[in-house]
Amino acid sequence: MASLDEARSLIRDVPDFPQPGILFKDITPILSDPALFSEVISGLTARYLPLRINKIAAMESRGFIFGAPLAENIGAGFVPLRKFGKLPYRTVSETFNLEYGTETLEIHTDAIAPGERVVIIDDLLATGGTAEASARLVKRIGGEVVEMAFVVELSFLDGRRRLSGIPVYSMVVFD
Repeated sequence: MASLDEARSLIRDVPDFPQPGILFKDITPILSDPALFSEVISGLTARYLPLRINKIAAMESRGFIFGAPLAENIGAGFVPLRKFGKLPYRTVSETFNLEYGTETLEIHTDAIAPGERVVIIDDLLATGGTAEASARLVKRIGGEVVEMAFVVELSFLDGRRRLSGIPVYSMVVFD
């Protein structure tokens, strides 16, 4: 995708967010550029359309921004992976550590049928805790994780090592 360099240039650093010592990579400038946002979704669509994906699972909340249009474009269902207490039906949950605390994600028990092929997407891969918990949730209810997709990866934090051999695709990588 020719505009990946443009996407990289628009991702801004926000120091000390959400707490001191964290350098946050802010993707909102990509979202505010309709042509670039469309190019990101088109790139993801081109990658996953031929793979017979049944479901796109996305992590709250920025993963939803990319996951919903991707699911629609490839004819897959959309599965929200939400923070604890936000889903109204029966759920399973995973608690994990973040760089700055702990979090719990949940999935509806009937969101993915056994054997369905799933791509899990989020805006950013950092230390891998959220991604690892997401993959465990999908697998616990019977889904096959085909790949983990990220718009941005901070490779210096080595989040891939936590994903136990699951293929990872990142559009923009910061070393």
